Amino acid sequence: MDNKEFPEGDDFSGVKKRNVSAFGQGNNVLAAAGGEAGVQQLVADFYHCIDSEPEAATIRAMHSDDLTESQQKLTIFLIGWMGGEDRYIERYGRINLASAHRHLDIGLAEKKAWLMCMQKALDAQPAYDELLKRFIMVRLSFPAEMCRNRN
Repeated sequence: MDNKEFPEGDDFSGVKKRNVSAFGQGNNVLAAAGGEAGVQQLVADFYHCIDSEPEAATIRAMHSDDLTESQQKLTIFLIGWMGGEDRYIERYGRINLASAHRHLDIGLAEKKAWLMCMQKALDAQPAYDELLKRFIMVRLSFPAEMCRNRN
């Protein structure tokens, strides 16, 4: 095949190539998320969903009335998780997600509601690429499952 015919495609299919970030390397996820300010907005939108969506009422009831500390913890955790400076340990100590959530009654419905709120929060970020949203959701599905302690 003459590659000049498909300069942006591969040699076999002619499908247009797309340059994508190598998510998961360095701080590429954090940078694509808008840095620390972008993560703060993501978390604010996430907790707005937790606070307002009927499907998340059970999760909301697991939190104190004031969500400030929960927002701070999730923001700092996500910044480090996305490749930024890991300040969670110095501020709150080491985290074992399963142990940290063991006192809560978390089943499949709660996991799905948590992930739904995260998806809504991601969708509310106008600068987030669809690949970034998918990458984050896939990666967060594992810790969300680790927090489940009932069927």
